[in-house]
Amino acid sequence: MKSLKKQRRIQVIAVTVVALIAATALIGYALQDGINFFRSPSQVMEEPPAASEVFRIGGLVEDGSLVRGDGETVRFSVTDGGATVPVTFTGVLPDLFEENQGMVGTGRYINGVFEATEILAKHDETYMPKEVVDALKEQGVYQEPDS
Repeated sequence: MKSLKKQRRIQVIAVTVVALIAATALIGYALQDGINFFRSPSQVMEEPPAASEVFRIGGLVEDGSLVRGDGETVRFSVTDGGATVPVTFTGVLPDLFEENQGMVGTGRYINGVFEATEILAKHDETYMPKEVVDALKEQGVYQEPDS
């Protein structure tokens, strides 16, 4: 009788472990598309990502690079002071988007151009995403905002 209880307990534990492993694998697979790594323009130029990889890029919108095309297509360059990456975006830009301001874009790097699907601009005069600040500090071009 004891060996039957022991065998049943081992079976329950084994099924539980297999279920946990399967659940973890399914969650990881489901979240795979939601994970976007951040890169600075210098990192993109040093090691260009594959055209199929979706990632975030951030930096300052380069002065004089903002060109509005036909319809909703906008072209500009993003820089961290060390490198500059051309960006195209089709859609409506945030109200606070302008030259010499911080931005973060999500998209793909295809044929030397970052094709953004989403653009985020800083939301007030002092905020800038931590990743952008770190990238700008690394290049030596970050200036603390006046308080």
